[in-house]
Amino acid sequence: MADNGTFGKSKIEEKQRARTKPPPLFHVVMHNDDYTTMQFVVEVLQKVFSKPLAEANRIMFTIHTRGRGLCGTYPFEVAETKVAKVHSLAKEEGFPLRCSLKEA
Repeated sequence: MADNGTFGKSKIEEKQRARTKPPPLFHVVMHNDDYTTMQFVVEVLQKVFSKPLAEANRIMFTIHTRGRGLCGTYPFEVAETKVAKVHSLAKEEGFPLRCSLKEA
């Protein structure tokens, strides 16, 4: 009987586990303008980004004083949808409120 070097070894090869990389994340940034009311910004942060009132007020104040504020970090498709929702709500109310995406 010929020994082919497999003595004591299983002929079943271990499958290499495919490692999936998590999707890249993007920051949704809201920009200040001279027309959108602070109350509307707080409402949008609560509705679109599910922020509690205190956090929505903090983010709104950051936007107002620094010119922009971070609303959240999401995979690209989610972030893109949230930006579109903000723009849609702002347009309905006649405000020029803008959001942008920035790679995290």
